[in-house]
Order: sequence, then C-alpha cells, then structure tokens
Amino acid sequence: QVQLVESGGGLVQAGGSLTLSCAASGRIFRFNVMGWYRQAPGKQRELVSRISSGGRTNYADSVKGRFTISRDNAKNTVYLQMNSLKPEDAAVYYCNADHYRLGSSLPDNYWGQGTQVTVSS
Repeated sequence: QVQLVESGGGLVQAGGSLTLSCAASGRIFRFNVMGWYRQAPGKQRELVSRISSGGRTNYADSVKGRFTISRDNAKNTVYLQMNSLKPEDAAVYYCNADHYRLGSSLPDNYWGQGTQVTVSS
C-alpha cells in the first residue's frame, strides 16, 4: 500500500505564492505519472498539472505560466510551485499518482487527503 501526504497549503493574499508538496510512503516500487488536482466548493475536481517519470509536464490553461510542477524521484515527492495566485485558485488541492508494484504491468492510482489553499482578494 502507498500513502500520499500533501502539505504546504494555507492562506495567501492574491498575487502571493505557495509551494505544495506531496510525499509518498509505503511499499514503493515505481511511480509513473504524478500530479495535482483541485476542487473548489460546488465544482468538479479538475486537473491542475501532471508530470511524467521522465519529467514531461502539462498544465491546465488557467495555471500556465504561474504554476510549476516538479518531482524528486529519489524522495518520491512531487511539488507544485504556485505564483501569482488568484482568488479563483482557491480550492482543496489533491495529489494523485500512478504507482507500479513490483512485477505489475498495470498501475494502481492513489490520492492524497488534500490540502486547502485559500486566496484572499
């Protein structure tokens, strides 16, 4: 079993920055795609950004140029640097990861418990 634990959320003024971290623990073999999703009240959960094991990234249009995703494979950790935050970025941010168990050809998908980001105007 693998656990994902997010940290780094909080309250920030519009225009400010936050860095989210997601650390994986447990019986880890190999992660494939890792990413961040967010869900605001009354809205569906949406993809913010993903990063492959090789470092290929993609971003939602709404965060391009402001957010940067990165990962440290040695630490099994994925980060989300968020700059120029806007009130509409406020949401619960969830870490997500595809993990391959040893000998498995299909990944298991895991979610973290979420971390709240609040942006004041």
